[in-house]
Amino acid sequence: MAGILVFIEQRNSDIRKASLQALSQARRLAGGEVAAVLVGSGVAGAAPGLGAYGAAKAYVADDPNLALYSAEGYAEAVAKAAAATSPEAILFAGTAMGRDLAPRVAAKLGVGALADVVSLERDGDRLVARRPVYSGKAFATVDAGGHTPQVVTLRPNVFAAEETGGVAEVVTLDGLALAIRAVVKELVDTGGGEIDVAEADIIVSGGRGLKGPENFALIRSLAEALGGAVGASRAAVDAGWIAHKHQVGQTGKVVSPSLYIAAGISGAIQHLAGMSSSKVIVAINKDPDAPIFKIADYGIVGDLFAVIPPMVEEVKKLAG
Repeated sequence: MAGILVFIEQRNSDIRKASLQALSQARRLAGGEVAAVLVGSGVAGAAPGLGAYGAAKAYVADDPNLALYSAEGYAEAVAKAAAATSPEAILFAGTAMGRDLAPRVAAKLGVGALADVVSLERDGDRLVARRPVYSGKAFATVDAGGHTPQVVTLRPNVFAAEETGGVAEVVTLDGLALAIRAVVKELVDTGGGEIDVAEADIIVSGGRGLKGPENFALIRSLAEALGGAVGASRAAVDAGWIAHKHQVGQTGKVVSPSLYIAAGISGAIQHLAGMSSSKVIVAINKDPDAPIFKIADYGIVGDLFAVIPPMVEEVKKLAG
């Protein structure tokens, strides 16, 4: 039985947590060998460690032309690794890069892609995926219709990353043409060291109820106390109160943290589509009829300006 290939996303040679989750899921499902493909410049040193999460082999495309993400260059490297391994499936983390790269690889290989998968199981010789549809109102069970390899993006924080030990055999991908037409010259990090909501285990989000950009300081204080990330609704982003990278929802980032706190967010369906798979949802809203309460595990009906400051103090006390 063919194995599974996993694309490993990295930033400055640091492996993204979502990719380790995908690699662990591949190990749990594989009927054959699990391989990883790592693309970038100066990244070869990180390849052996992928064995700790299940990779028997790590195919490395290490080239200065791949230092910054290039859809064309990265797709070529993944396709070359696929040719070397003939996998039954290629898994990607459902990050911004993974969602951009996976369909390009699928098109290059002449197969379809299954996106935003929240469950992936084996049914005989095929892999069956479950993914949300209609803004999370329903789930569809899908497969690749017999075409291989199956290209799949996995929603971050849904599948557990499990370290089992081991060292991957490193295989260099040679002979890449790298006919890159669109060249990325520079990446500017505006994050200021903040945690990316796509991979955060705890997210505190603010919405229109904050009344202005200056009040996101309340959201940040609670997020910092909890060791989490700052999120936002589309209304807050559209108003210019916070950058788009914080937006959670159908037109922002889809998240699945262990804890999601929504403050001053009414719960429009587009927002719920981006966070309803969170393990625990806490809603703070002064409107008792706000739709967010319908999916919340815990709800606080009250003014967020009165609720959040004591929450921050209590969290700090618990933290010692």
